[in-house]
Amino acid sequence: MADNPAPAATAAETTPDNPWPLRLLSVNVEKYVSRMSALWVEGELVQLNRRPGSGLAFMTVRDAEVDMSFSVPVREVHLKRAGVDLLPGSRIVFHAKPTFWSKRGSLQLEADEVRPVGIGELLARLEKLKQALAAEGLFDAARKRPLPFLPRRVGLICGRQSAAEKDVVVNGERRWPGIEFVIREVAVQGERAVREVTAALNELDGMPGVDVIIISRGGGSIEDLLPFSDESLVRRVAATSVPVVSAIGHEVDTPLLDLVADLRASTPTDAAKRVVPDFWQERELAEQARLRLRSALRARLSREREGLAQVRSRPVLARPLTLIEGPRREVREQVVLARTRMRALFAERMREVDFFRQQVRALSPLSTLRRGYAVVQDEEGRTVTDPAQVASGAALSLRLAEGRLAARAE
Repeated sequence: MADNPAPAATAAETTPDNPWPLRLLSVNVEKYVSRMSALWVEGELVQLNRRPGSGLAFMTVRDAEVDMSFSVPVREVHLKRAGVDLLPGSRIVFHAKPTFWSKRGSLQLEADEVRPVGIGELLARLEKLKQALAAEGLFDAARKRPLPFLPRRVGLICGRQSAAEKDVVVNGERRWPGIEFVIREVAVQGERAVREVTAALNELDGMPGVDVIIISRGGGSIEDLLPFSDESLVRRVAATSVPVVSAIGHEVDTPLLDLVADLRASTPTDAAKRVVPDFWQERELAEQARLRLRSALRARLSREREGLAQVRSRPVLARPLTLIEGPRREVREQVVLARTRMRALFAERMREVDFFRQQVRALSPLSTLRRGYAVVQDEEGRTVTDPAQVASGAALSLRLAEGRLAARAE
């Protein structure tokens, strides 16, 4: 039987016929990680378990934006150097050395210094993010959409059994009885807030009939309101298909969600007033508009009636034929004049015709013939004007006024 080949020297040299045993992979990973330098890491403290008597504590630290966490052991003496009590939800930075436990195949960070992230630093980071998002145009007034006058359904994202939920719903139903709220209760602070608020927003944004979404919670510290300045949440609000109203905290609280929302309400109660119209106020306005319309219509009818009466009182309408009597008389006179002129012209032309007729008759050869003259023609019908034109004994034709005679030349 052939001897087993020596393990590959590097990971790139492994093959299906010469793989690394799992134990060798674990040892090599441990060697690689052990060569890494210690580094500073930022995260959110989720849990702190102290081991009394051992001088050791274990922190569970998660990324502020991604759902991943590490277990970080730290000695109590290093925690005391922080100078403040570290509570779950706090932002911290810690100095740690990555270590790999080859037997368990797990990566761990061993901290030797822990520092809380100060309020000033948090505000500086928020300001930097605010400037970056503003440069992209996410806060521009031109992209903000108007709220519907009367939404069919109002989406509400709020804390579980929170006063903010009660403020919005009670005031909304008081203003417009029967208004429908679609409520999604989520975590509004802590590590799950961003994830749960985003999931609820995705659900309501795609729900038929939801015309506006309110994101609401009560006031709190800057740390409590940090989820509502999360970049991923702010970008998701900017991408919604319906208007979003931000009702986070009180007048002095301004998370980035307030800037990207289509409308910022100072409190949850204010959000209900801005989203849901007041039924009784709208009814009063409608009644006032109806009265104004009726008054305007009556005034218009009165003016038109007076104008019609003035028009009817004019002579032209009192005696409508007055306008046509004069032109009709003038037309008649013109007709009579035209007929007279036509008769005179016709008589004159008839006289001219008679004159020319007499002239034609006087000049006609027939008139000469009637006075006793005759026209002599030869056998060819040619007029004979000279005796030399015909021979003796030639047949002739005499044209008289009332007929012809035959003759012979002698």
